[in-house]
Amino acid sequence: MPKSKKRGSNHQRGAGGQHRNVQPFSDEDASIETMSHCSGFSDPASFTEEGPEVDEEATQEDFEYKLKGFIDLTLDKSAKTRQAALEGLKNALTSKILYEFILERRMTLTDSIERCIKKGKSDEQSAAARLACLLCVQLGSGIESEEILKTLGPVLKKIICDGTASIQARQACATCLGVCCFIVTDDITELYSTMECLENIFTKWYQRESDTNGISSTHNTVLHISALLAWTLLLTICPVSEVKKKLEMHLHKLPNLLSCDDVNMRIAAGETLALLFELARETEADFFYEDMELLTQKLRALATDGNKHRAKVDKRKQRSVFRDVLRAVEERDFPTETVKFGPERMYIDCWVKKHTYDTFKEILGSGMQYHLQSNEFLRNVFELGPPVMLDAATLKTMKIPRFERHLYNSAAFKARTKARSKCRDKRTDVGEFF
Repeated sequence: MPKSKKRGSNHQRGAGGQHRNVQPFSDEDASIETMSHCSGFSDPASFTEEGPEVDEEATQEDFEYKLKGFIDLTLDKSAKTRQAALEGLKNALTSKILYEFILERRMTLTDSIERCIKKGKSDEQSAAARLACLLCVQLGSGIESEEILKTLGPVLKKIICDGTASIQARQACATCLGVCCFIVTDDITELYSTMECLENIFTKWYQRESDTNGISSTHNTVLHISALLAWTLLLTICPVSEVKKKLEMHLHKLPNLLSCDDVNMRIAAGETLALLFELARETEADFFYEDMELLTQKLRALATDGNKHRAKVDKRKQRSVFRDVLRAVEERDFPTETVKFGPERMYIDCWVKKHTYDTFKEILGSGMQYHLQSNEFLRNVFELGPPVMLDAATLKTMKIPRFERHLYNSAAFKARTKARSKCRDKRTDVGEFF
């Protein structure tokens, strides 16, 4: 006879099966509630969702009320709650221009970020560092951002140089330090000090050569990549005399990084080399590189890499990047890219501009297009002029209805599926042989 599936009542299980105290509102509950609020800021579209017209002033007040709640929660005892609050603030700052709101509370926010970086653990430190980046992006290159960097700069450098700190936290702090210093460009001493701090990280790879297997990858690779990219960003705003010094110091050593086992490090080193060659040719019309033949051989090998022990995705990505890098080094050529945002478009026509755009895109994510339209600091960086002011009627005519967007996306999805199905046919899949 089969056993009955009926079990004891909930009351009996709670009393005898599991011995735990039930609290009316625990730290975990608070963090869950906070994260549910934070998820509302995960998509910029959530702020401009189609629907009936609402009172904009009331909506703005409600939005700022939530932000004030997040700021208060950055001081919570629960680490999960603090991290969720930091993420909520970060998502909000990527999706809206909040200059006035931040300006009034910048000291409170800076203190909260400093406390989270000093006392928090890996994820919380990373979230705090990313939020610090966004504060400076919102405030621009004024005295307010300078005050933030003066407060957080020593803390960020300490974490970057601390070998006992988590790699994730050190990586985020390296990016944050580079971006904040890029925004606050007035203090040349701070600029050189920051570059030296970052150099001390990625130059450790110059000596890490092995016999025939290239540079062996370690768990520190992501940190070295972030330090190299942040250093390269700062090099683009250095005086010509300093650029020449850095070129003499690094141009003959950077090719060593092309032998790294990590594809992302190889790509970062390749793009940095292309940018350095671009700067060298701008500073000296008759620039000559002694080891050009050896370098082009390395770049050509990476641009046509077909090693079977490497993943196909990595090989495709690497070949695409190094074809452009090889053309930049050999022919001084750059493949122009076009970025569209709203009614405007921006042309990326050099490696300096590309590296700057990629850096801020990594920070702002899906909010990059919105900030290119509305953020005065970013528009100054990319020489886009003052923001284009459009009235509500013009914006409404430009906006595609949701149903039409759905139809367009469905058609594009079907076309893309058919094209990919053809490419998957073994008789036509010959891309790996080229």
